[in-house]
Amino acid sequence: MRTSRNLISELSPLLIALLVIAADRLTKVLIQRSFNAFDMVSIIPGWLRLVHTENPGAAFGVLADGNPWLRSGILIGVSTLVLVFVASALFYRSGSFKGAASRLGLSLILGGAVGNLYDRIAHGAVTDFIEVYHRGWSFPAFNLADSAITVGACLLLVDILLPHGKPAPNESPFVPK
Repeated sequence: MRTSRNLISELSPLLIALLVIAADRLTKVLIQRSFNAFDMVSIIPGWLRLVHTENPGAAFGVLADGNPWLRSGILIGVSTLVLVFVASALFYRSGSFKGAASRLGLSLILGGAVGNLYDRIAHGAVTDFIEVYHRGWSFPAFNLADSAITVGACLLLVDILLPHGKPAPNESPFVPK
């Protein structure tokens, strides 16, 4: 029998993903309605600005100049495969993804991937608007979904790489038995 605590625990990854999707959509719609393409507003002068860009390619503009039909097919297909993997790892609690950090990480990745996939399907490009820069250097613009995916991936790495459980007093957690 499921208790309300178990139900909340099972639904929390989905709720987190839905919050990421909603926040991502809201921020992208606000940028699209408030900014023309390539308009910029400095948030922290010399370091951080909002800029409205539309990226038809993958991260860092990879594939942006390719055949639009092929690019869309590849990016939507890869995104769908990632969604299936993440959802199955999250909801079937498989393998190494049982810890709280892994579940949070997968939830963030799921929400971010759905947010960007929506843009690709609905608009053919992903709206990016956060740009970190300094002097002549700038990091490619990104969005809230990209941030959620990045934080989620970092949480997965931390959870996978850190030892779980307490080793015996004379046993190293880093050396295989």
